Amino acid sequence: MPPRRDVDAFEARARGYEDGWLGRLHTEIAERTAGLALATVPDPRRVLDVGCGTGYLLRALASRRPAIERLDGVDPAPTMVAVAEASTATGRLHCRTGVVEDLPYPDGTFDLVVSTTSFDHWSDQRAGLGECARVLRPGGALVLVDQFSTWLAPTLMVTHRGKARTRQRCTRLLIDAGFRPPTWHPLYTPLVKAVTATT
Repeated sequence: MPPRRDVDAFEARARGYEDGWLGRLHTEIAERTAGLALATVPDPRRVLDVGCGTGYLLRALASRRPAIERLDGVDPAPTMVAVAEASTATGRLHCRTGVVEDLPYPDGTFDLVVSTTSFDHWSDQRAGLGECARVLRPGGALVLVDQFSTWLAPTLMVTHRGKARTRQRCTRLLIDAGFRPPTWHPLYTPLVKAVTATT
């Protein structure tokens, strides 16, 4: 497993991830992300959630759009994937253990790729965004949600060296990965923002 993945911490929290105040925070962010994702791509046929965790966002998308043919999720924490698989009764939702830097899907598979509060945990954000662009069909969209702020710039010098924690840095990575210039959206609190970008 690549470094800085924090898998052990997510493994430990997997079975109670949607519980308590932190669980409510994550589900609220996921609900808002679902709304933005479907405003960006109103009728996707195939959706991928990178860092899918318990599959909550995929379930939210499935309930809002019964016509989605297939919803896939990847997460590096095996217990998260097990919880996601156990929490769905639909044959449209499929989750597997994996990392964004090596997505196990052919080119042009998805209309929509979403990722909610996992971007900061990616070991190689540049490679991960390149993989997201690769698996999107031409004109497909990425909806990426995480903490982005100039307030976080000091962390880039110490604990999060090399990460994209500001809008400017993330925008540059998205364009380098082959996306068109992105659009930024406020989502939840001044720190949690969403960015949408198309191929």
